[in-house]
Amino acid sequence: MNKLALASIALCAFSAHAQLNKHSESVADYAVNSYQNAQVHTLTNLVSFPTVNKSEISAPQNPDFIGFKALLKMKAAELGFDYQDLGYTVLIGMGEQKEKVTIVTHGDVQPANASKWKQSPFIIDTSEPGKLIGRGTEDDKGAIATALYAMKAIKDKGITLDNRIELMVYLAEESDWGPLTEFMKTYEQPKYAVTIDASYPVVVAEKGWSLISPTFAATSAQTGVYVSNVTGGAFASQIPEDASLTLHNASAELVTQLKQTATALKQVEFTFDEQIDGTLISVKGVSAHSSEPESGVNAIAYLAELFKAVELENNSDGQLIKFVNQLIGLDIYGKQFGDIAYKHDFMGPMTVAPTVIERDGNNLTLAVNARRPMGKEADLLEQQINSALTQWQADNKVTLANVKTTIGTPMLLDGAPHAQKLLDIFKHFTGDQDAGFVSIGGGTNAKLFDNAVSFGPSMPGKRYTGHSEHEFITLEQLALNLRMYTAMMIELGNM
Repeated sequence: MNKLALASIALCAFSAHAQLNKHSESVADYAVNSYQNAQVHTLTNLVSFPTVNKSEISAPQNPDFIGFKALLKMKAAELGFDYQDLGYTVLIGMGEQKEKVTIVTHGDVQPANASKWKQSPFIIDTSEPGKLIGRGTEDDKGAIATALYAMKAIKDKGITLDNRIELMVYLAEESDWGPLTEFMKTYEQPKYAVTIDASYPVVVAEKGWSLISPTFAATSAQTGVYVSNVTGGAFASQIPEDASLTLHNASAELVTQLKQTATALKQVEFTFDEQIDGTLISVKGVSAHSSEPESGVNAIAYLAELFKAVELENNSDGQLIKFVNQLIGLDIYGKQFGDIAYKHDFMGPMTVAPTVIERDGNNLTLAVNARRPMGKEADLLEQQINSALTQWQADNKVTLANVKTTIGTPMLLDGAPHAQKLLDIFKHFTGDQDAGFVSIGGGTNAKLFDNAVSFGPSMPGKRYTGHSEHEFITLEQLALNLRMYTAMMIELGNM
């Protein structure tokens, strides 16, 4: 979905060389010189709370979130800011001005498979020079720490602002936007809003998070070649790194053929383990944020690809493998999925990725995460999805037990008055005079504001590591973010 590299477009008639506030650069330098170590220390403490939402307990009652909020409250008091705990949302503010700039972040994180990390994902790992490795470092706790010390630097220097700065930390961005949607009904919309949960230079467009979720429920005679125990993925917004199945009733010739096919699929690593009742076949890919499927290697898709030329019995597991092969394959743009594929001139193509398999007895449910740009109406897209599913069932003489479809709403904000100012800041501090506005495949809470764009923290041209099993932020990036976020608050604070 080209999150970090879409071409720029002219959205509004702004000056291309607007001057920055006379304080922006000097206070940005002061922030880094004074608080780089402090923001690393605070990030370390924030990461130590495993703020993964659980279905059985709400975030405000979850001890991990309670501890996380207690730390935020302590830091706010220490740094001299006001603090409001509003359940799912925390507000940390500087100033009493009537109008405000809201900096939007989130404190919850995606699950992490501890077996894939050198140490606990909730302890900062510094074993790789220059990197801080841990769940939430890039998404989104690093940004929270940086924002706090940008505010502190401005406060230290006594910079007068026309607008209040308000840091918003939501606690269920990764799992449930409902509480924030309800909260926004009474939250006074800010003069400007900026999410720091995405990419640089400036994000003015976001694809809509969408889901196609078929359930397979069937048994077979188990007299021919069949597969069982199909597994893969961890959660819907992550490109799966692992997938496996058990192959039964396969001849030695077929197993040899599959091993030869596996050798040709060089992007992944296959293993074949002979078991008492069959052959366990596992594949290892590369995890990534599912908004950037091109940044990962999809283990579920490659596991299915291995069986592309094999006729399997039509049990639930076999149906799922056939579904992935026929409607998705190794393509990430939905070109095999009926007529659903399309692209937008600025936002780029829709992406489609199988991300996680869930089992309930004999029932298998596959999550197919799509990221939808502008350019096609939701009703038409849903109709095309349903048509493709109907045709697939007819062609394969199977009936899906259930299908759930969610069509997300994309955002293209073509008139944000502060977008050019943020782009000026990025150009100033990076020296990249060719930088322009971008679109991302991910969906941030910017969609819930009247006037929001996104500004970092990940850099163009670099792989986004949030949601992966090797999430990190570099010390260099933290310092650059601190410079730019300090300048951002001064610039927008006086717009």
